[in-house]
Amino acid sequence: MSQDAESPYRTIRVTAEPSGFGAEIVGLDLAHPLSKGALAEVKAAWARHAVVAFPDQPLTLDQLEAFTQAIGPFGEDPFIKPMPGHPNVLELRREPDEKATNFGAGWHSDWSFQQAPPAATLLHSEVVPPVGGDTLFCDCVRAYEALSEVMKQMLAPLMAVHSAGRAYGTQGVFAKETARRTLQIVVSPEADKSLTHPLVRTHPLTGRKALFISPVYTVGIEGMTPKESTAILGHLFQHMTQDEFIYRHRWRPKMLLMWDNRCTMHFAEGGYDGHLRLMHRTTVAGDVPR
Repeated sequence: MSQDAESPYRTIRVTAEPSGFGAEIVGLDLAHPLSKGALAEVKAAWARHAVVAFPDQPLTLDQLEAFTQAIGPFGEDPFIKPMPGHPNVLELRREPDEKATNFGAGWHSDWSFQQAPPAATLLHSEVVPPVGGDTLFCDCVRAYEALSEVMKQMLAPLMAVHSAGRAYGTQGVFAKETARRTLQIVVSPEADKSLTHPLVRTHPLTGRKALFISPVYTVGIEGMTPKESTAILGHLFQHMTQDEFIYRHRWRPKMLLMWDNRCTMHFAEGGYDGHLRLMHRTTVAGDVPR
């Protein structure tokens, strides 16, 4: 990582990845309310780098909720039972003896099947296993910008079809799961519904365009045959997940990570069987993709 010298901050210190995608922010105590200026700097750094980590932040659930609401109102988290007494917090716990696939093991942008998907997801590490468990992020802005002008023109009017059916539907992965899972997932016919979003969306803050699709939740392209959709989406997914567009986040205990679902997708790696992994997650409401 390199120190961010182009945008001076008065309150925070930002150390960014060489590509500018992904950064670490220090100089704050998130257990207490931030000043107006500090909060503005955090939001500016988040908009610029898309994925920002705050190390050494031992937060209670109340403090995690308070910081989340400083970023924006809570988003809606369907198909997963929240923590008792904390309806906006999901506990992502995987016990050492669990055999089920780790949660989030597929490239996706959180809840993109919603009419207004969440702008941000926040994940706080309580127990980090000694091996595995990295989270990979794809920079959907740079992936889009690397496409040819001919491809950009072709994609511009397309509407992608999103659905939660493959994961949470009545015939989805979790409906067929037989291994015990600590995380309480609710399979529902509601997940089988679908809607469309622009395949290329414009970020409401930065104005930059990004590919807004993912292998988990994007099930087709409006007006195209399944074969046509599969060919185009398959090409784009292969393009987006090239190493040059990927940031690998390595977790440390008591770290808070916040990412922008409007211009990224992510993948939760496993590799920590036999070890406890415990995280707490919140989301911030977003807007309708345009």
